[in-house]
Amino acid sequence: MPFILSLLLLVCGALSAVFAASALFFRDEINAARSKDPAARSLLEIVILYQGLHALLCYRVARVFFRLKLYLAARLVSQFGRQWTGIEIHPGAVIGRGLFIDHGMGVVIGETAVVGNNVLLYQGVTLGGTGIRKGKRHPTVGDNVVIGAGAKVLGDIKIGDNSYIGANAVVIKDVPPNSTVVGVPGRITRQDGKKIDVSLDHIHILDPLVESIEALQKRIEQLEKDRKTN
Repeated sequence: MPFILSLLLLVCGALSAVFAASALFFRDEINAARSKDPAARSLLEIVILYQGLHALLCYRVARVFFRLKLYLAARLVSQFGRQWTGIEIHPGAVIGRGLFIDHGMGVVIGETAVVGNNVLLYQGVTLGGTGIRKGKRHPTVGDNVVIGAGAKVLGDIKIGDNSYIGANAVVIKDVPPNSTVVGVPGRITRQDGKKIDVSLDHIHILDPLVESIEALQKRIEQLEKDRKTN
C-alpha cells in the first residue's frame, strides 16, 4: 500500500511538472488554441488532450538535439512524436511562436520549412518539398497564415503574411501577403491589402475559375434569349 501511494504521488508530481512546464514554455501556443478553437474549454484540457501541442513539445526537444548535431537522437524523438500524435514535424524545420495545429492528424512539416508566428494549420496539411536536391526545398510561411484541411504547399515558395490557403488547395508558387488561395493548382482569389477574415468562415471563399464559368454561362443564356426574341 505505501508503495502504491508513493507511485501515485510520483505520477501526480510528474504530471504537475509537465503541466507547469507546458503552461510556461508553450503559453503562446496554448493561447492560440484557446482563441482559435471554440471546443477548447480549459487550460488543463489543452495541455492533456491537444495533440498539436504534444507534437510541438516533441519538436522542441528534437530541435535541441538537431542543433547539437545529434541527428539520430533528433529523428528518434521526432518519430516518437509522429507515432504519438499523427503529426510529423522534422526537427530541422524552423517554427515561430503561437502555432496551432487543429486536429492535426496527417500534418507534415518538412526539414527546411519555415513557419512564422500565429499560424493555424488544419489536419492533412503538407508543407513539403519537390525533387531530391539538397538545400532549401520546403515552403516559408509568413505570420498569421491559415492553411485549410488537406492543403499541400510544395517547394521553396513563400506564403505572404495574413494569407489564407483554402482546404485541399495545391500551392506551388509564391503567394503575396493578404491573399486567399483556392483550387488545384492554387489560384489567388483576393489580394486587397486587407488581413484575412479572422472568423475563419471556410465555406464562403470564391473561386475565380468558377466565377468565370458562371459569368460565361449567364452570358450564353442572355445571348440565347436575345436570339429568340429577334
